Amino acid sequence: MQQVLVLGGGASGLAAALAAARAGARVTVLERNAKPGKKLLATGNGRCNLDNTGIAPERYFTSDPAGLKPLLAAVNAADPLGWFESLGLYTRTDEAGRVYPYSNQAADVLALLEHHLEKYNVRIRCGCTVRTLSQSRGGYAVQFVNADGQPESLRTDAVICAMGAAAGPQFGTDGFGTTFAAQCGGKLAPLYPCLTALQIAKPQKALAGIRAKATASLLDGKTLLAAETGEVQFTDYGLSGICIMQLSGLLAPGRGPKQPAVELDLFPALDEAALAALFAARPPRLAGDSPAEFWLGLVHPKLGRALWAAARLPETSLHALPPQAWQALARTAKHWRFEGLTPCGWKQAQTTGGGLCLNEMDERFQFQGCPGLYFVGETLDCAGSCGGFNLHWAFGSGLVAGRSAAKPARPQRPSNPKKKR
Repeated sequence: MQQVLVLGGGASGLAAALAAARAGARVTVLERNAKPGKKLLATGNGRCNLDNTGIAPERYFTSDPAGLKPLLAAVNAADPLGWFESLGLYTRTDEAGRVYPYSNQAADVLALLEHHLEKYNVRIRCGCTVRTLSQSRGGYAVQFVNADGQPESLRTDAVICAMGAAAGPQFGTDGFGTTFAAQCGGKLAPLYPCLTALQIAKPQKALAGIRAKATASLLDGKTLLAAETGEVQFTDYGLSGICIMQLSGLLAPGRGPKQPAVELDLFPALDEAALAALFAARPPRLAGDSPAEFWLGLVHPKLGRALWAAARLPETSLHALPPQAWQALARTAKHWRFEGLTPCGWKQAQTTGGGLCLNEMDERFQFQGCPGLYFVGETLDCAGSCGGFNLHWAFGSGLVAGRSAAKPARPQRPSNPKKKR
């Protein structure tokens, strides 16, 4: 019987372990935390947004789009959602294509996986910290420190590395997954916090906590790179909200914009001329004549004051303002610019950008030149958009690798991972 060792008990690791066990392998999982699935429990605000109906290569951030296509095709062919249905999970899909368990409970997804892992006699050893990997009798030996703090070694036919990356250290990750990949001779794309809020050079601290519907555009100087529409949240350090987090994925070191800026359009349904006309028509209809009253029914009063100041309009009678004032205000409301962007740190990041380069993997997520050694999930240079794309990649890559690892490696002598390059 093929022996498979899975390093990491997160989404990709648990999927890999169960897939390998169902394919007939004897499987052991080494997990660093006291319990598996800690980060999985937090996904989707505890609801577990486990997939999306709009999976496409352009919804992922990577330094190697060409290398992504065959791997994502393999993930899609593994059909993570269909696999969950075969395990007895019933799901619901919202209007944005996000897929959740019908119960809206991430804990139910983890419990379902744990019940099936137990059914297939998968051994999960928690409190274990992996140290090194080496060749051993046609397979591999993994050295680790067990829950008692004692050094230990396990020999196995195949190893699936699912130790995550640097995002979410509060869930027990510290970047060791990518460090381990580098130790095995893998080439890494630079890591960066992905799907995170943005710090800005001059934050609007008075607006902290205010939310507004807007279109957020990422620019490099004056060149538009991408735009996302949704809810923007102002913070005391900058900007947050799903549309801002999506744009953060484009701030990769070395390939991101050199002069990054975000522009907010707080009235995306109107063009600038129509918005200026709307503003100009308001003063005669209002009971009062102050800038504060101007914003009633349009935006939050604090947000209105900030826009007024950004347009450099005087605090005077509305009727005393010249016609060009409304044009200036409309321009500001459609192109409110924020510069000096810096992604927030690893603790706020939902996932890790960068990682083990995709051209290091074959279509089974096997490390090139090292039969029986696999890397899956967040360790790889592939970060998905918000909305279930990352869990689709995590579960799917785990399924592909697990099913492959359960089969004996092709009869060839594997390279020493440390000497691969």
